Parts: sequence; C-alpha cells; structure tokens
Amino acid sequence: MKKEYENKQVYFIGGGLGSLAGASYLVRDCNFPGENIHILEGMHILGGSNDGAGNTTNGFVCRGGRMLNEETYENTWELLSSIPSIEQEGVSVCDEILAFDHTHPTHANARLINKDGEVLDVMSMGFNTADRLALGRLMITPEEKLDNLRISDWFAETPHFFETNFWYMWQTTFAFQKWSSLFEFKRYMSRMIFEFPRIQTLEGVTRTPYNQYDSIILPIKTYLDGFGVDFSLKYKVTDLDFEEGDGITVTAIHYEQDGKLGMIQLQEGDLCIMTNGCMTDNATLGDLNTPAKIVSENPMSGNLWAKIAAKKEGLGNPAPFFSNAEETNWASFTVTCKGDKLLKMIEKYSRNKPGSGALMTFKDSNWLMSIVVAAQPHFKNQPADTTILWGYGLYTDKEGDYVKKPMRDCTGKEMLVELLHHLHMEEDMDEVMDSVVNVIPCMMPYIDAQFQPRAMSDRPKVVPDGSTNLAMISQFVEIPEDMVFTEEYSIRAARIAVYTLLGLNKKVCPVTPHMYDVRTLMKALNTSYR
Repeated sequence: MKKEYENKQVYFIGGGLGSLAGASYLVRDCNFPGENIHILEGMHILGGSNDGAGNTTNGFVCRGGRMLNEETYENTWELLSSIPSIEQEGVSVCDEILAFDHTHPTHANARLINKDGEVLDVMSMGFNTADRLALGRLMITPEEKLDNLRISDWFAETPHFFETNFWYMWQTTFAFQKWSSLFEFKRYMSRMIFEFPRIQTLEGVTRTPYNQYDSIILPIKTYLDGFGVDFSLKYKVTDLDFEEGDGITVTAIHYEQDGKLGMIQLQEGDLCIMTNGCMTDNATLGDLNTPAKIVSENPMSGNLWAKIAAKKEGLGNPAPFFSNAEETNWASFTVTCKGDKLLKMIEKYSRNKPGSGALMTFKDSNWLMSIVVAAQPHFKNQPADTTILWGYGLYTDKEGDYVKKPMRDCTGKEMLVELLHHLHMEEDMDEVMDSVVNVIPCMMPYIDAQFQPRAMSDRPKVVPDGSTNLAMISQFVEIPEDMVFTEEYSIRAARIAVYTLLGLNKKVCPVTPHMYDVRTLMKALNTSYR
C-alpha cells in the first residue's frame, strides 16, 4: 500500500462494469488499499447492464447481450488479462474468453430472413451509387459539423439506403434507429470498418463462455473481494454537494438506503467517480402471461446527472438522452425451455449450431425482431436438460404481424408465438409451448439513449475541466474516436478517470487506427461494391 493513499477514500457511484474496472485499476496499478474503495449501487446486484440471472423454476433472463470484439476492445482485453478466471486455475478471464471464442467461431448462415421464411443471400450490401457517395461523404465530414443530426437527415435524399442489406444488418447488430445520432453512426463506421467486410456473417463477434454477468462481472468482483473492496448495495445516490466558487470539487454524497437518508462527507484527497447515465435505467420484466410495463419516469442515473449538471458548468446535459423514451426504448425476451426441441428446429432451419450463428433478423417483421441462440449452457446454473434463446425488437409501438398487439403490450408467450410464426413453425407450436418454462419479456425505455442526437458538448469529459476530485464514467461521457454501447467504452472511461485523478504516468491503450489502414479501407471499398 502506498503511504499517501492511507487515508484517502474513493467512492464509485453505480456498480456497473465501469466502476468495477475503475476499482481494479486502483488496486492493480495504484496499489490503492481495497478497503478504501467503496462501490455504491442502487440496485440489489452489481453489474449494471451486464446481467444474467434466473433458475430452472422461473426461467432465465438477460436484458441484453454485449458483443465483444477481439480486434478493437484494447483496454478490455488488457484489463481482463489481469483478472483470474474463477473456473480455471492459472488462466486469465481474457485467455478464457478468447479460447472459448476460438473453439466456438461465429459464422451466421441465416443473417436476414424475409416474410416468407426464406433465408436471404446477403453477400451483397445492396448499395447503389447514391448510397455509396452519401456514405463516403459522411466518412470524410468532420465530427464538429454533425451536432444534433440524425442518420435519416444525412440520407434524406437517398432513402434507398434504408432498404439495403447493409442497413438491416448494421442497424440490428448495433441497435441503431433511423433517428439515431449521425455522429455515433459515423463513429461506428470508423471504429468497426474492420468488421464491415464480414458484417453478413458476424465473424468478428467475440463470445463469452456464459452471459456477461457470469463471464465478466463475477470474476472481477471476486478479484476485488480479494482486496477487501467495499460493495454497498441498494445504496441509491440522490445528489452531490460541491465546493462554492469556480472549479469542481465534490464535498458530500447524499444517498438513500432502506428508506433512510444519509450523507457521506468527503475529506481532502477523497475521490468521487460516478456513472452519469445508465442505459438500463427503469428496465422492467414480465413473464409468460404478463407484459413488462414501460416506466419512463425518474430514471435513477439520469435524475442524478440532471441535478449535478444544474450546479456546475462542464458536467454535460442529460436532456437529449433521458427525455424521449419513445425514441430510446426497445424490448427483449428470454425463452427458457425444458429439452432442446426448439433449438434443434432453429438449428436445422438456420444451419447454425447454438453459439455459431449470432443474430437472425426477420427483416419484414413489424417489430424488426432478431434472435440469438447462444452456446448452451448460457448460465452457470443452467442444467443440461434446459435450453434458452434470446431475442429483441426495435419497434415496440408497432403491432405484430401475427399477434395483433404492439410488442410493448405483449406477454412473453405472445412474443414467442410471433417468433414461431416468423420461423413458419406453426405446426410445432403446441409441442414447443409444452416445453416452455417461461418467456421473460424486458422493456428498457432508455436502452438506446446513448445513440440519441446531441451536441458535442452534451457529453461531459471523463474528468471535467476544473475538476479536482470528480470523474464521470459511462456510455454518456465523451471519449474521442471511441464508440458507445460497448464494454470497451466503460472500461476505457474508468481507466482514464483513475489515471487522471491520481496523476498516474501510465498510458491508456489508444483506439486502434483501423480507419487509416490502407488494406482495411480497400476491403471496405470493395465490400461496398459487392
């Protein structure tokens, strides 16, 4: 332990991946005493948006799945290289994940499916000359000129772009909407240009052995437990106090726990590192016979961010992200079955074994529904006679093609019925339904919030100008060149926060410049003409 850290405390607000990564950098790179690190989480469990839970009685659930990427998640792999596996002695989580992925390679054979149940040939991106020109022009336009623009604004004169195979695949792989931020779309095109030539097979997807909670969150928490890090659950932070005058210095943290209000007074040298926005705020679950309610009022992290942004300049503006749930929501569903009848049917249909196929998208679906069949088991406590699959829909306000209700009003059973119709497996419906343990729908009003159109200044810097002890880590901070909605963004933000606030002379892994590699650019250009 370094002597100068003896009496310093670090308070992380939010118990997601960013905070766990930040705590890991503190103990690993700063030799910071673990008992002086406090992670304050408003929910009853850690992990933030990296989740995975359930049992054979009530069924399993993942709200979403975070796809990793071997070539671009620079800080993620570096951090996970120092986190020991909790399953294999002497092996890091990084090695564990990459070994699993290399033995379960992704090659989707049924990426897009039409309304007749036909698997489409998606080798061609489907661009015309106007599409290519508009895309090329976007790639050379400076980010500073894209404030508040939507993707649809840029392609307004080339509406054909939204009918291309490329758009359907890119949109559903990353959960973009036509009204999403043009800025973020350009970032993705630049950062993931390496993946553009193989978007039709999703070969670049790196899979974890289980869901991300079991494969990433649990090992990091176990690692931090070994250093005595303090985890305070159901600890809802409601406000921060600041020192008067110029500059940004947090003096107190206000919280609520078990209905009681409390306050933590920060001493000189103490640090506050907060998650200033969470995309799974206000997520709700249903079940086989109950829809998941849509609740958009009072998002926990959004409210806290709004309070502190009103007190100090330079802390960003949450309004573009947390004020339009109609544009930022989508719904997912997790199907748990006894036996593997449904998975075997999908395997035969798609020509992909579980874990090898990535997304299957029903492009003519009113909900724009996609499903993923992961390698089984997907949960540590999932027995061999139980199978699961996950799906989601981007347009929850639209009536289903077969179930004549908006997706947001559907029970888990109705979502599965809609899926079986799109797969044209109606004849097997009764037998499949007999095998179902549960179908858990999940409504997430802010899951796409980080993609909302915004000005460059709406996202604060990780360490705002003038800050002495406050950093912000989330999908809602500004990190040049990197792309949101990724594990890498949270981990990179945490690393920047810790190194900057502690004055550590260590480098954060830079963004790999695939967009400047001539061979990668030539491949991308050739792909646009396929």
